[in-house]
Amino acid sequence: MDDWFSTIDAGGHLPPDAAGALTELGFAVIPGPVPPDALPGLVAAYDATLEAAAGTPDHRVGTTTTRLFGLVDQDAAFDAIYVHPPLLEAAARVIGGPFRLSSMLGRTLRPGTAAQGLHADLPRDDPARPMVGFILMLDPFRADNGATRVVPGSHRWPEVPEAVLPDPAAAFEGEVLACGPAGALLVFDASVWHGHTANTSGAPRRSIQGYFVPRGAPSAFDIPSRLQPETAARISPLARYVLAIGQ
Repeated sequence: MDDWFSTIDAGGHLPPDAAGALTELGFAVIPGPVPPDALPGLVAAYDATLEAAAGTPDHRVGTTTTRLFGLVDQDAAFDAIYVHPPLLEAAARVIGGPFRLSSMLGRTLRPGTAAQGLHADLPRDDPARPMVGFILMLDPFRADNGATRVVPGSHRWPEVPEAVLPDPAAAFEGEVLACGPAGALLVFDASVWHGHTANTSGAPRRSIQGYFVPRGAPSAFDIPSRLQPETAARISPLARYVLAIGQ
């Protein structure tokens, strides 16, 4: 094991109840990396960044969401997210060895969007497993604006939803909503069954999300080769480790 991983894995930052929920249920909602008084600045940076990126290859407008990939290389306001100590400890706990950030993106769920089908982010035989996902709530996640639903314990099941459910978008017995205030952080084993619910609120629901994978696993986004010099100059040694820069 390397020194950085040993430091991360030493623990002390992830609340015990959250650690237990992550292991037993496959997910936990924990306090995020941004204090309440700084959250408006983060949200403003998110809005400005997505607006400025419109029309670029990393800015993608789908049928239900608007996404911006490569968020690591954008505003410095986002730097604290992927090195948040409880988040890194959660990744170490699930992955069980050295890991790196695979991707981080902005995602806005538009109003009027129907519920997403339950899914697992990785097939059970994917070489990138185990993978840890996170969603930073820039708006409160509520029952009416598309909060993520999760099936507790499903990260241990051998099946994926689309293989066994006649309608993955339908309500599933035992599912729960991962609701939280703006600034909260949903952390989950990427094998857990999950999906956003319908956004009937009349307003967009914004978030920043990403994934950690084992250090030698394939990555969804080649962060090291794309990292801009100004980003490399401003980030911390821990951030360089998490991004696998120069290693």
